[in-house]
Amino acid sequence: MTVSNLITSIRIILAPIFIIYLINDQLLSGLVVFVICGVSDGVDGLVARLFKQKSRLGTYLDPLADKIILISAFVVLAVRGLLPSWLTVMVISRDTLILLGVIVIYINNMKLDIKPSLTSKITTCLQFITVIAVLSHGYISFISGFIIYLYYITALFTIISGLHYMHYWFKMMGESPDNV
Repeated sequence: MTVSNLITSIRIILAPIFIIYLINDQLLSGLVVFVICGVSDGVDGLVARLFKQKSRLGTYLDPLADKIILISAFVVLAVRGLLPSWLTVMVISRDTLILLGVIVIYINNMKLDIKPSLTSKITTCLQFITVIAVLSHGYISFISGFIIYLYYITALFTIISGLHYMHYWFKMMGESPDNV
């Protein structure tokens, strides 16, 4: 196993610990674990590039780790009333859309080149920032003045990213020789 995949695996292992902290109202501990997950998301990619450790497993594992920690965060925070449920539904809907697109491409025996778009990277970053803002809301007073705007910006990019993936898949399916 490569170092970058090990870092990603640790992020997956930290997800249940993060959830337990949130459920037990230990938001500061949850924030620390979530920040570690966010930083390690950048570190594993950097390690993979610098040490030429890009792997097929890593192309699947890294986005899976992101989905696990982000969906867990959004669901638990929404259930606890700390995050708007409409934003959580949008985040889950986008990720479900992405998963369904991958399944359709797989079922049609089409080659899937997993490369997240810039829009997708921005969306994931905004989702991480949103969760960090919510978890640090009680510790940093100025956050309450802009958090609603962060929700809307995160929602906007989540929608744009979902539409971008849809456009890509429709284009990909339309260009397939089987559809002629």
